[in-house]
Amino acid sequence: MSVAEETPGGADASWGEVTPEAARRLLVAAVEAFAERGYHATTTRDIAGRAGMSPAALYIHYKTKEELLHRISRIGHDKALEILRAAADGEGTAGERLADAVRSFVRWHAERHTTARVVQYELDALGPEHRTEIVALRRESDATVRRIIDEGVATGEFDVPDVPGTTVAVLSLCIDVSRWFNVQGRRTPDEVGALYADLVLRMVGAQK
Repeated sequence: MSVAEETPGGADASWGEVTPEAARRLLVAAVEAFAERGYHATTTRDIAGRAGMSPAALYIHYKTKEELLHRISRIGHDKALEILRAAADGEGTAGERLADAVRSFVRWHAERHTTARVVQYELDALGPEHRTEIVALRRESDATVRRIIDEGVATGEFDVPDVPGTTVAVLSLCIDVSRWFNVQGRRTPDEVGALYADLVLRMVGAQK
């Protein structure tokens, strides 16, 4: 499965902040290769070949293959946190904000499923320093969702005996969409997002 099979708008739509254009092409090629073959089975030659460039050209923009993975992972985790914070800080009840967070988070993991698989499931391939940085971002995402659930419990909207465990379950449910979503499937990203929002509200015992 290639990045081109993600949502309309093209692979480059996710990586507008990556410049120059050659660096962006290499990053998009790396996402495709890592998703298809896995990080460890992918060589810098594979990435450069997909980008239509020489292996030497890759090192002009990225010192190592791990640096490429870190760039992909950092951008992806920043986007995930941005999505969750926007929902958490929005207007409405805890239930409405939790539903919005789940809808948006799931939609991103479906629309960018190839990218999301690399972002979410190649964490262990990062070096210690980069891994620590990404783990900190993941903890911030966890804290953002936990805040919404805590607020719902405090107001009596939610019935959640174990908030930390439920938070992990909610995030895991959303992230796993990137493993199975297929653009040829019977549900659109919006439909999957709506389905999961309803499931999560049932999970937290939301009062309707």
